[in-house]
Amino acid sequence: LQMSSLFTACLPPFRACLDCVQGPSFANSQNYAQFRNEQPTGVRLDVSHMGKEVVILKEGERICGTGGAIANAPLVQSKAYFQVNVQQTGKWGVGLATRDVDFNAVPSGANFWGIDESGRLVGNKEEVAKIEEEIEEGDSLGICYDHVELSFYHNGVRLPHTITNVKGKVFPCIYVDDSAILDVKFRSFSYPAPPGFSEILIEQTLL
Repeated sequence: LQMSSLFTACLPPFRACLDCVQGPSFANSQNYAQFRNEQPTGVRLDVSHMGKEVVILKEGERICGTGGAIANAPLVQSKAYFQVNVQQTGKWGVGLATRDVDFNAVPSGANFWGIDESGRLVGNKEEVAKIEEEIEEGDSLGICYDHVELSFYHNGVRLPHTITNVKGKVFPCIYVDDSAILDVKFRSFSYPAPPGFSEILIEQTLL
């Protein structure tokens, strides 16, 4: 009986790890252990700038757990684009942030500009607008930034509202909670970048 109880107690965290590693499953989990991994070159989510309960996998392209993370490269080019795919629903936010953002807060507060799972567009804690389209599991979000406007695409279609008060040196930022799993794509997009926009370039490649 004791061995059976011990085995049963181990199942939830084991299923949580499988969810994040393999993708959505029938398990619903809330807590993840922090996982760090060496990252290859190129733009990826940055394991040195993430929340304490965040899990980053798939060579820096999948995030789950609780909290936020930014990419390892700021947006310095004139028109940058990246994409996020919703692998499993929950609480999440996608957009831009400075390194001063609170990585352990869900939702992110000050120094974050983006869209959340309810369709709210938020700029530095202020709600800017809310879209009517429902964002569902399997959907893709495109994020465009030209240093004037932050705009969003839902499954390749531009959403009607934008954010214009982005300030400072910003990075792609994603936060998750309540079993959400998001995959970020910095290249090889599911939907092509809008005209004039391109994948994020690391500063050295712009010289």
